[in-house]
Amino acid sequence: MKVFDRSNEKANAWVKDMMTFLGTADADAALHALRAGLHALRDRLTVAEAAQLAAQMPMTIRGLFFENWRPAGKPLRIRHPNEFLQLVITNYQPRTDLYADEIVRATARVLGKHVTEGEMTDVVMSLPEPLLELVGGRRELGG
Repeated sequence: MKVFDRSNEKANAWVKDMMTFLGTADADAALHALRAGLHALRDRLTVAEAAQLAAQMPMTIRGLFFENWRPAGKPLRIRHPNEFLQLVITNYQPRTDLYADEIVRATARVLGKHVTEGEMTDVVMSLPEPLLELVGGRRELGG
């Protein structure tokens, strides 16, 4: 079906960009890292903001984003970078071949490339400054 073909092409572009931003030729690592970064971000956003962000993702990436999601108790009240990085590490397990800060920066760059500036501004405005510093501040994310 053409609708799935187009969605998969878009999803592949996200994974290829993740590979580029991570500096790896390992598509599986890039996909796993993208999932870990997106899940950490998703769990730090309000339910409404997570849904708005997901609306701009290709269908396959949106499914990845919502995989195993439990919206009760969200957003997580993570305010410190080390707590956020630990969440990324937990989501990336059992893999250990990439660092959490690399995953966070690469995920932010992929989102910045594929999501509208307005939506990225909304994401930025919902995160505390210490977490934004993980990716270089508001400017890097488009806020």
